[in-house]
Amino acid sequence: MKQMSGDLHTHSTYSDGALNVRWLPHLAAAAGLTHLAVSDHDTLLSVEYARQNDGACGVTLIPAVELTGFDERRGRRVHLLCYAPNPTDELRAFCEHMKQARNAAAEQSLAAVEQRFPQFSREFALELSRDAGVCFKGHIMRVLLEFGYTDGLYRDLYKQLSKEGVLKGPEYVPVEQVLDIARRAGAAIVLAHPSVYRTMDLFAELAAAGMIDGVEIDHPRNTEEDKAVLREAARKYGLIVTGGSDFHGLHASRPVTLGSHRTDAENIARILELSAARRS
Repeated sequence: MKQMSGDLHTHSTYSDGALNVRWLPHLAAAAGLTHLAVSDHDTLLSVEYARQNDGACGVTLIPAVELTGFDERRGRRVHLLCYAPNPTDELRAFCEHMKQARNAAAEQSLAAVEQRFPQFSREFALELSRDAGVCFKGHIMRVLLEFGYTDGLYRDLYKQLSKEGVLKGPEYVPVEQVLDIARRAGAAIVLAHPSVYRTMDLFAELAAAGMIDGVEIDHPRNTEEDKAVLREAARKYGLIVTGGSDFHGLHASRPVTLGSHRTDAENIARILELSAARRS
């Protein structure tokens, strides 16, 4: 029997990934995975896909969404991987709020980029974002890349446009509120990639307070130093430990293959047991 393992952090065109969601189970199966979580940003589309297509390519799909919050005290974004949530009215309202906030920010970005680059047209970016119904910065940068203005999505031009305020992001909901919404939806909640947005201090507080169920350690952008601290804290507080590639296809700052970072059988079982208990 194949040893159970899964990539529990991936993205599709339901948010800012480059590949249609139907390709991801194929990639997971080819990588020898038994489980996969498509965890698109602030949307229930990936949750619904998993529930309607479980077993695709012989892979067990864990319904998931990556919710975004904001640590107001430190001024930093926070990503929360939420597994097997119930699609409550409250969670749906939050996702709709984030959809509208992102598209309002994108409208400003699209107008500014059109003014800066005469060959750019918003129609190309909106076509790329059609599956999601949300235009992300990556969709805008993908057009600029394909039109020859940059040699990568998140390189010098992206940094320049972000610094100059051309590319705008939405306002985020305080992380405490997002945690409450996810908890009331019955999700198993895992703090994503603490090294990426420098959320190590927040992680320590949330873990000590019992406000998260787990932490993502095996991630391509977590530092080795942070991983050691996270492992020790996970042991101390009995946290679920996950791994995920954060796969975006070519919508990424560096190449990462789906399945390159994984969650083991024990922790997959803990997620499934916890989420089942909360749903019941």
